[in-house]
Amino acid sequence: PLSSFAPGIDNSTVFTRILDGLLDGYDNRLRPGLGENVTEIKTNIFVTSFGPVSDTEMEYTIDVFFRQSWRDERLRFKGPMEMLALNNLLASNIWTPDTFFLNGKKSIAHNMTTPNKLLRLRDNGTLLYTMRLTISAECPMQLEDFPMDAHACPLKFGSYAYPVSEVVYTWTEGHAKSVVVAEDGSRLNQYHLLGQTAGTEDIHTSRGRYTVMMAHFYLKRKIGYFVIQTYMPCFMTVILSQVSFWLNRESVPARTVFGVTTVLTMTTLSISARNSLPKVAYATAMDWFIAVCYAFVFSALIEFATVNYFTKRSWAWDGKKALEAQHPKVP
Repeated sequence: PLSSFAPGIDNSTVFTRILDGLLDGYDNRLRPGLGENVTEIKTNIFVTSFGPVSDTEMEYTIDVFFRQSWRDERLRFKGPMEMLALNNLLASNIWTPDTFFLNGKKSIAHNMTTPNKLLRLRDNGTLLYTMRLTISAECPMQLEDFPMDAHACPLKFGSYAYPVSEVVYTWTEGHAKSVVVAEDGSRLNQYHLLGQTAGTEDIHTSRGRYTVMMAHFYLKRKIGYFVIQTYMPCFMTVILSQVSFWLNRESVPARTVFGVTTVLTMTTLSISARNSLPKVAYATAMDWFIAVCYAFVFSALIEFATVNYFTKRSWAWDGKKALEAQHPKVP
């Protein structure tokens, strides 16, 4: 519908009449262009905060401004302004996309102090719908290289009900510029955020073909924490286990204490290192490092026990021979 305005009437009255006219007879159950055209939803994402990342749950949390734009010919108007800045109240009266996040575990739409939503309507019927969301999404991780590992955490979204024959999603500014992270947006202690990319794929289900929009965030783990907490203690424990070889071989209690203590220390370090990881069925790079250190420490204890056994046995044999020499057998 097209609305007109008369001179001498203030803008608020004009736009009230325009909105009343637009919503008169408007059916928000029907998508724009139903039966005629495919509805195109243009999207982009501005990331205000990225993190934290949970290794044990294999998920990450992200705070975004999620923007969607589409055209609804039923909302065209004529007035003194080309664009109407509206609040979230109108959104419930018009058709909006049924966008959902495929790999989202939990999503929160912020409502303080009012729902954090923005709606802009242009005179040609183009709408811009922006909302602030906090999303916890799955991030599949392959931890074979832990803690020198890198990951690509995806964010996938699309239409819940409409196949590509009815609704199509596109990136507003192409793949290169439609996903932006704020310069101070990283909230990561154990990772470097290397960058992000955007893409699109189609999935086929029993109900038809659907467009899925994908953003990938590339992470590289910081190794400093693990050097201090695991690698250096393991390295020093191995060195300590070798100190027992400098002790007198007859000092059995001292050498035994060294061996047993270092073995128990390695066991504790191994358990502690695993607590920060999910219970995966394969060995990580840190597991192999700890296993090698454990082998050195344990072999030092076994070597001392072996040397001590054969030394005592040799002394006992020499003593027996000396005793036989002093008291030879009489034929």
